[in-house]
Parts: sequence; C-alpha cells; structure tokens
Amino acid sequence: MSDDTTVLTPQHPPYPDQSDQSDQSAQARARQSAPAGGHVSGDTLTSGIPVVPPAEPRSPYPGFDGPQTALNSTSHDDADFSAPEYPAGPGTPGGPAAPGPADKAQPAPAPRPAPAKKGRSKLVLAGAGAVGLLGVAYGAGLLLNHSDVPKRTTVLNVDIGGGTKEEAVNKLDAALGKRAATPLKLSVGGKQTELAPDKAGLSLDSQATVRAAAGSDYNPVSVIGSLFGGERVAEPVIVVDAEKLSVALADLAGASGTATEATIKFTPGKAVPVPGKAGQAIDVARAMTSVKDAYRTQVETGRPNVVELPVTTRQPTITQAELDRAMKEFAEPAMSGLITIKAGPKSIQFGPQRSLPRILSMKPVEGRLVEVYDKKAIDELLEGVFDGIAITKADGKQHQVSADDVAQAMQGALLGKTPAERTAVIDLNPS
Repeated sequence: MSDDTTVLTPQHPPYPDQSDQSDQSAQARARQSAPAGGHVSGDTLTSGIPVVPPAEPRSPYPGFDGPQTALNSTSHDDADFSAPEYPAGPGTPGGPAAPGPADKAQPAPAPRPAPAKKGRSKLVLAGAGAVGLLGVAYGAGLLLNHSDVPKRTTVLNVDIGGGTKEEAVNKLDAALGKRAATPLKLSVGGKQTELAPDKAGLSLDSQATVRAAAGSDYNPVSVIGSLFGGERVAEPVIVVDAEKLSVALADLAGASGTATEATIKFTPGKAVPVPGKAGQAIDVARAMTSVKDAYRTQVETGRPNVVELPVTTRQPTITQAELDRAMKEFAEPAMSGLITIKAGPKSIQFGPQRSLPRILSMKPVEGRLVEVYDKKAIDELLEGVFDGIAITKADGKQHQVSADDVAQAMQGALLGKTPAERTAVIDLNPS
C-alpha cells in the first residue's frame, strides 16, 4: 500500500467521550496527508480504493442511540456530547423514589364536595329566621311572667296563675272546696250510705297543689304558648290517708253488710252475748281503690255519683270461745253491781241499770273482743261533778278531771267483786 494513503479504522469507544476524542484525531491526520494543492475526492482515494467512512460508534447501552446522532452530523464543532438522558423511572437518578409501604397505604384523595344549590341555601336561611323568631318569642314570654304562679296556670279548669301563692290557694279553695267536702254516696249490697271525706282520710291539698304549680316555667312550649293564650295545666294533689280510710270502710262494712261479728250487748241489768254469722260484707281492700277513684272524680267533675262497693262473703272473726271468754272475764263482772269513782272530796257512782249500759260496749280487734268506753256518755253523766278539781302532772302542768281520767279509773273498778274493790280513786298528784 502507498505511504500517502491513510486507512481509517473504526473504533468502538466504550463511552461517548472517548469516541469524541478518537474521531477528532483521525480527522486531523487525514487533513495532514492530503496534497497541498490538489483535491481529494470524498468518495475515493488517489489509489483508486474507496475511502471507508468512519464507522458510527455504537453505544454500549443497547437501544440508546443518543450520541450516534451527534457523530453523524456534518459539523463536529456543533455536536452536542452532553450526558445521555435516561428514561426517568422509579429508582433512577432524577426519577421518583420507589414506592414504600407507607406510600401504598395512603388512601385516595376525597372528591371535592359539589357546590351548594341555591334552593338549599334559601331553606337554610328560612330555618335560621324561624329559629330567631322563636328565640325572641321565648325571651318575651319570660320577661312578661314574673308572678309566683305563672300566668294562665289552671287546675281543673280553674285559673290560679298571675299572682301570689296565697291568692292561688284562695282561688282553688273557692272553686273546688265544696266539691272536696261533699260526702261520697256509696252502695253496699243494694243499700245506700254516705261517707264523709274527712272521716275517710280524703282531701284536696290546695297548698301542695299550688306549691307544685308555682315557680318559673322554662318549657319553651309553655312560655311561647302563654303569649298566645295557651294554658299551663297543673294536676290537683289528692291526699289519701290509707289507714284512716281502711278503718272507716271496716266500720261501714259492719253496719251495712249482712255478715255480723260476735259481740256483747249491755242492756239494763245484764250483758247479753250475740254470736256472729256469715254473710256479705265489704271487700275492704278492693273498696279502698273504688272510693279513692270516686273521690278524685267527684273533685274533678263536681258531680257525686253512687259508687257500688265490692262485696265478698265473710265469716265472723270472733269465735264462740272468744265470746265466752269476754263474757266471763269482763261483761258479767262489769254488770254485777255499782262502781264508785272518787276525785279529791267528790265522788260519783255508775250502776248496771242506767249508766253502765250507756257507757259500755265491745268491738272485735284482731280476733278478740275489747271493751269500749263512750267518753261522750261519761261527760253527760258526770254533770260537772268534778268541776274545779285538777290533776297536777309531774311537769307541774294541771288539767281538770276529764272523761278520760274517769274511764281509766273504771277499768279496775268494773272487775271488782266487793264494794271496796269496785271503788276507784283518781290520783291528783301522779308522779
């Protein structure tokens, strides 16, 4: 081969910067070997052998041809040999970080709320306005009501509001007092009778009713309603003394039922045993409920109705043995003669012909017959015998000898057999 012919051997640089330096050196040597005054064809050399163009350098990275484009350009001075741009991806330089456990657990962002509709906004404004008006009305109702009992407070349609508690009690008593005191009409086995409420432990407590109705009422319905004539209804307080009612009905059962208890009657000069017998009598437990309901209805309406009391078949509670015991231990000794009661310088006698039959009686108590002393009859029989004679108690207080003192003294005297045993002295200075 001729010395003036230069063969360019393509080189495969491992990196783009080395390919750039090798290409520049080869071009410089080719220019030096060209004749000074001639022209060398770009396709062939002077020897007639085709000039082999420099091979395009291949990138060591498969599928990446970025630097080769720069090498094939006509002007090498304008070639851009900047670092290749790698596709950005997770884990590559400049790319996003690889997803971690925390990134995978993050929920998707919530969708933006839809804009409020104009119709809905009007409803909200209307609701707010209504609430505001109610608040103003509530405040006005509170300001206008400063009385002990709130205005337009009613009890059984009686207006007791707008004033003091005392005024409310007076209004209630004036309107309902007569109703509350009217005797109840009862029927037992077809027989009618009456029962006074005060004796049966029944009453309308006006004071308690007003106390329950008094005080400020902060209920919005009541406060706002009072501005437009609304009523505030309070319930009446009905008092029931269960023990007193039970005793009253038991006494009524003995007087009106067909069942009778054994007893002893005291007649002039003697005591007479009276055996009991089975029959219809008031069922006291059930009758108590009926009477309470009837009384409340009478107070509420003002119309007394006849109440049919429940009855039941009842056997006498006093046995023949108990009747015999009472006759032997009390009735016969009591009617055996006169008794004398003394107090200071005065005394009085009670005998079986006139006075003792008026004073003595017996009643059943838990299966036994117990003696009863009529205090009103004793007062009538005393006729002022012990007037001016006083008993001085241990605390220094004094009281005149009464029917109670005489009845207590009689208990021992009635059981005596001799005149001395049948005489009792009332101690005027008990310790």
